[in-house]
Amino acid sequence: MTKRIVIVGGGTAGWLTAAYLVRTLAPESWRISLVESAAIGIIGVGEGTFPTIRETLAACGIDEREFLRKADGSFKQGVRFIGWTGRATPGAATDDYFHPFNLPFGGDEGLLPYWIKADGEAKRPAYADAVTAQGHVIRAGCAPKRANDPGFSGPMNYAYHFDAARFADHLREVATANGVERIEATIGEVTQHADGRIAAVVPDDGREGIEGDFFVDCSGFRALLIGKTLGMPFKGVGDILFNDRALAIQVPHAGPGDAIHPYTLATAHEAGWTWDIGLGARRGVGYVYSSRHSDDEASERTLRTYLGDAGKDLSVRQLRFESGYRETQWVGNCAAVGLAAGFFEPLELTGIMLIEVAARMLGDFLGSPVSDEAAMAAAARQYNRLMAARFAAIVEFLKLHYAISQRRDTAYWRDNTDPATFPGGLRDKLAQWRHRPPSRFDFVVDHETFLPASWQFILYGMGFRTDPAAVGARHHDDAQAGQAFLRVFDAAKQAIANLPPHRQLLEELRRAA
Repeated sequence: MTKRIVIVGGGTAGWLTAAYLVRTLAPESWRISLVESAAIGIIGVGEGTFPTIRETLAACGIDEREFLRKADGSFKQGVRFIGWTGRATPGAATDDYFHPFNLPFGGDEGLLPYWIKADGEAKRPAYADAVTAQGHVIRAGCAPKRANDPGFSGPMNYAYHFDAARFADHLREVATANGVERIEATIGEVTQHADGRIAAVVPDDGREGIEGDFFVDCSGFRALLIGKTLGMPFKGVGDILFNDRALAIQVPHAGPGDAIHPYTLATAHEAGWTWDIGLGARRGVGYVYSSRHSDDEASERTLRTYLGDAGKDLSVRQLRFESGYRETQWVGNCAAVGLAAGFFEPLELTGIMLIEVAARMLGDFLGSPVSDEAAMAAAARQYNRLMAARFAAIVEFLKLHYAISQRRDTAYWRDNTDPATFPGGLRDKLAQWRHRPPSRFDFVVDHETFLPASWQFILYGMGFRTDPAAVGARHHDDAQAGQAFLRVFDAAKQAIANLPPHRQLLEELRRAA
């Protein structure tokens, strides 16, 4: 008999989960309904993604060109950080490094020991520039692919920026066309079986309850099912990641020919940092900050100073949040996805990646019949172990961006670099990495959102120093490494010559769509 999945809440979390599951689960086993309310808005101020999104969108049956047109999308090749390291005057152009999506030439460790051995040499390039072509490509303003490349593929690894509301609208179109039932309702009550499992969600307009066999809580910060109904506690990490507020603003492009950065720009300030992403029609800009270190008025001045005349007379939207997650995200016949499961500041734009992971796990784990209680309970335990470990690993990775900064100019940076605020696992990693480069044995791959290469790009982009003597004894192929470094620079020149400007490609792809 066909069972029913009821997804509570739309937005990116609800509709991406629905679009993925309807294409993944056998239709003879599951039918999918999504309940959303027009009275409850989505929290969307412009979104960035991780390269895994390409595979997820393809699995949902989405066409890349159509997606870029409908979601006002652009390409993202990584994150550029300005003002974070403290090695120069904060905010100066030389305090600038890049976290690319391309993997290092030769693998995670390939050229890293030889780059470390060159410590102190005046001509040593930044680590990302030494081992990938992508930093050169983004500074030249190039797109990651050409118009004739197949959808979801290109010479450079990439993800996207897009308008969150328009993206959710497009996902709704795709999911409903593939068979997802959309129910317009505001939930007024949640009923439970005697054993605590959820029985139905009841609209507040007097309609009968919407019954289901499995429920997915995509109700955002309200956490209507996993929190309010099932009582699963939220684990805050504000003692590690201090930021708890954001100011967002939509900024029109100055002109139709304005360049669109093919990366997220993250600029550090006295008590937080600004994000700046380019979409086809506008920029999405915001300031993430700590209310313990700056009041709202001062933070708005910081944001408007950053924007200059471009932000004059534009309204600002404030968001308040607590960084953290629920260690138990699947209880009985309910799993939480998206903000209901947890939230972090958008420093490396992990939000949608975590939705993808959750949807993929549910697609695998719900292959067991819901009537097999032992199998479902085992699936829940596995899901909770994996998701809690993944959230905990993200906490360490995000803290790395602050922990090793040399900035001490404000209380915000002094507090962030206090080892007492570091997670224990991060303290252990940094203690070892002073004497050896990061190793694959430092990470459990299924718990990591970020591969070892990402840790290396942040670690050495921020100016962290590994003792060159510690690697010199084990790595002697200096001439071969030197040739490999030259090949990276040659590849960068070829890529810049062959890849179109970012805006030009976006316009061409939209015309084709």
